[in-house]
Amino acid sequence: MAHVSDLRIVPVDGEAMLQEWRHVHNVIVPPAAMDLGEVRKRSRRYRLRNAYVGDVLVGCSTVRPPAGEDAVATVIARVLPEYRGHGYGTRLFRHGLAYARVLGAKVIETCVSADNEDGLRFAKACGFVETDRYVVEGGPDLWVDLRLA
Repeated sequence: MAHVSDLRIVPVDGEAMLQEWRHVHNVIVPPAAMDLGEVRKRSRRYRLRNAYVGDVLVGCSTVRPPAGEDAVATVIARVLPEYRGHGYGTRLFRHGLAYARVLGAKVIETCVSADNEDGLRFAKACGFVETDRYVVEGGPDLWVDLRLA
């Protein structure tokens, strides 16, 4: 079994890596599934990373830079279900958190689909507390916003 120290977190660069990031995102967040054009747009605004053990894709992350008076950044770590429980999500989260702090973030938030029990449990284990539950206009899916305590 691979060790968490074998995890490589690398910038999403090029079409193949955009497709991989999209795959992980869409597996974990089906209500917000994106096409490649949406991922390309997101890659220009946010910091996207893929996580690998050897050559095997195990997860991805997104960091939305700090915004607003409170300098709120969003850090999202995603690990494919079959690779959970090995510390990869924690490493991805800490990696994104460190970057958000370098950008001047004072407040860190994340967003999880209410259906994603693993994701909610993980966020709470990382120190996040729930701040809001809502349905995005036009959709039936419930989302949970959380803030790092």
